[in-house]
Amino acid sequence: MSTADSSPFEHQLVEHRAYLMRFARLQLRNDAWAEDAVSETVLAALARPQAFGNRSQLKTWLVGILKHKIVDTLRHHSRQVTVGTGDEDEASDPLELMAFRGDGHFTEQPADWGDPEQDLRQRQFMAVLEACTEKLPPVQARLFLMREWLELSSEEICKELGLTATNLYVQLHRARLRLRECLDLNWFQNTRRP
Repeated sequence: MSTADSSPFEHQLVEHRAYLMRFARLQLRNDAWAEDAVSETVLAALARPQAFGNRSQLKTWLVGILKHKIVDTLRHHSRQVTVGTGDEDEASDPLELMAFRGDGHFTEQPADWGDPEQDLRQRQFMAVLEACTEKLPPVQARLFLMREWLELSSEEICKELGLTATNLYVQLHRARLRLRECLDLNWFQNTRRP
C-alpha cells in the first residue's frame, strides 16, 4: 500500500510506533517480543478503528491495547505452562458493540461531556508524568510501569524478574520518590499561584 492510499488514522498509528516500541522494549527486554506486541497492537487498532472513538488521545488508547499485549506476552513466555482463556480476541467485547453504531458514532450521547479545561489539564499532567517516568533509571522505570501501569502483582513481578519482595519495594519506593521530586519541580511548582 502506498502512503497516498493510507488513511490519516494509519499515519497517526505510524507516528506512535516508535513510542510503543520503546515502551514494549522497556517491559519485555526482548526486541522480538516487543516487535510482536507492538505489531499486534497496531493490527488490533487497524481492525477496529471505530473502537477508538476519540474518547482519549490516540496514544493513550494504543498504550492501553499494548499493556494487554505485554501482559499476554509475559504470561505466555513465563516459566509456567498456562492454558489460554480464549479472551485474546478484544474485538468480541460486547460493551464496545453496545456503545457504538456501525459507523462509529455513539448509540446515545453521553450524559456528561466533562469539563474541557480539566481534560486539558489532565492531559498536560499526564505528559509531564510520562516525561518524568522516562527520566527514571531503566530498572526503576520498568518496575514502576509493570506495577502501576501494567498492574501486575508484586508476586508476578518478583517471579518474572527474579527479585525478592524487599528489593522490589525498595526500587518502587525510590522510583516514587524520584517521580514525586520531578512532578514537584515540573508540575506542582508551575501550577501554584501566589
